[in-house]
Amino acid sequence: MAFRKRWSRIPPLITLLKPLSAAISIGTGGPFGAEGPIIATGGAFGSFTGQIMHISATERKIMLSAGACAGMSAIFGSPLAALLLAIELLLFEFSARSIIPVALACITGAGMHLWLFGSSPVFAMGALSAPSVSGLLIYGGMGLAMGVIASLVSKSVYAVEDLFEKLPVHWMWWPAIGAVAVGVVGYFAPFTMGVGYENIQHLLSGHLPLTMLLSLCVLKYISWVVSLGSGTSGGTLAPLFTIGGAIGALMGSLLLKLFPGAGITLATAALVGMAAMFAGASRAVLTSIVFALETTGQPNGLLPLLAASVAAYFVSFFLMKGTIMTEKIRRRGVQTPEHYERDLLRYTRAGKLMKTATDEPGVLPVVHEQDDLGFCMQVMGKNEVTAVCVMSRLNHVAGVLYAKDILKYYSDQKAAEELYGSPVRTKRWMIRSRKVNILRKHF
Repeated sequence: MAFRKRWSRIPPLITLLKPLSAAISIGTGGPFGAEGPIIATGGAFGSFTGQIMHISATERKIMLSAGACAGMSAIFGSPLAALLLAIELLLFEFSARSIIPVALACITGAGMHLWLFGSSPVFAMGALSAPSVSGLLIYGGMGLAMGVIASLVSKSVYAVEDLFEKLPVHWMWWPAIGAVAVGVVGYFAPFTMGVGYENIQHLLSGHLPLTMLLSLCVLKYISWVVSLGSGTSGGTLAPLFTIGGAIGALMGSLLLKLFPGAGITLATAALVGMAAMFAGASRAVLTSIVFALETTGQPNGLLPLLAASVAAYFVSFFLMKGTIMTEKIRRRGVQTPEHYERDLLRYTRAGKLMKTATDEPGVLPVVHEQDDLGFCMQVMGKNEVTAVCVMSRLNHVAGVLYAKDILKYYSDQKAAEELYGSPVRTKRWMIRSRKVNILRKHF
């Protein structure tokens, strides 16, 4: 929400309140992971730093992403997965201006992880054997099933949230009601309470009994979905991994019982179920694959993870309009990007849209004829003006470029692209640009 409607501005108070509320909810047995609140806290700190600095909304977005992904990297020691998370879920941009700052933040977070927790994988497991062709096909089929389950899980979270909104009590009491559900489930299954990283560790061992797997599938899901739907603060990654891993292990157990020579292992099935569940629910397919590899250190898991996660993503794409991360803001009418697009303004020069100056312009920031419109928008946003002075190659005043002309050009180009395909004839492709948001903020 902060990205799309608040220009990456998160209130500084969130930096203090988010970890406090998460510590209380998780410390008292809430079935969440700590990664969500820490990512949110890191993002809030990055946003606050960006608000102190005199930078544009686009640059503040990068600061927010850097803080969020540094938090994830510090917890799990997974800098590459954190960087991919920024690209797939936060930035929707692949350029040096965004990748380098976020990568440096992820490296810093990973360095802190090495210092505090050592270099061993977070979810260490026994060495996996190389998969067979039949095994890859089975793991891909498991991914298809996990895509369906991930879609149902994601929808159920918001279905529970809708039920809470219909309760005839003030919303302040919703988390208390959710806590009662957590307590009741925890009374019968204490292992469903808390962060649950040890449950993931046990799942990856491939030796959990059937009753434990069923409990993690059903009871952990009930506890998590009710608590999350009530508005309690907590992360979704660890619960999704736990539920997905348990379902994957159950699928593997059933398949091995029916087809003993299927060429799969329970440990790999659990790993595949974890990644496929997160890939289907969040559609961050590359993040899911690399995260599972970095946190387990199992290179032989790459092909099964790739087959299952892509299959889950494929199914989820047709079953869900949004993701578990974006459904809430989508319901409020805020659209989030689903794919990368070319930057329509990167290769259009200021000289193309400038208006001839009839008289000497006042004190305006200066750009040159060959500067692209994206750069011009950055200049306008930083200086909070509605126009810039355009200089010729000979450093003479050539004209004035107005924000309204750039916005009109951008809108016309987008409309033409939707009707006739790309209006920009170039061999170079850029990632989606939301620089136009700078203009909409100030003008």
